[in-house]
Amino acid sequence: MTAELLKLAGSIAAILFIGWLARFLRLGGDVRIRSEEQAREIANETCCGFDPVEIAIDKAGIAALLRDAEGRHLLVRRHGVQWAGRLLDRHNDSRLDQNFLTVGTGEKTFGSVTLNLGSQASHWAAGLRHLKI
Repeated sequence: MTAELLKLAGSIAAILFIGWLARFLRLGGDVRIRSEEQAREIANETCCGFDPVEIAIDKAGIAALLRDAEGRHLLVRRHGVQWAGRLLDRHNDSRLDQNFLTVGTGEKTFGSVTLNLGSQASHWAAGLRHLKI
């Protein structure tokens, strides 16, 4: 009985230590897009050379839509603690619902993303309808 209690206490102590260590090293955490500059960096990382001229960040900061001077649109979203991005083409699946724009790439692994863009949602939905690629 005493050995079992010691094992239990040791396990709890190890869990608490690992939790403290993760917090000390700032692992995990809340990954969000907090500024247009950060969105530009993420866009360049996910699609080399993509230079956005217009940016719309979801109000929760979990995704963004970006447009470059050539009219290409890039959808960026969280994937765990990393960022994933896809260039959109005219075959994307987008749906507007008041301030919410749902965009799908057709890729099962990427899925669809619902962005709360506020009053900008209709502007971006119109832009997605006129993609040339």
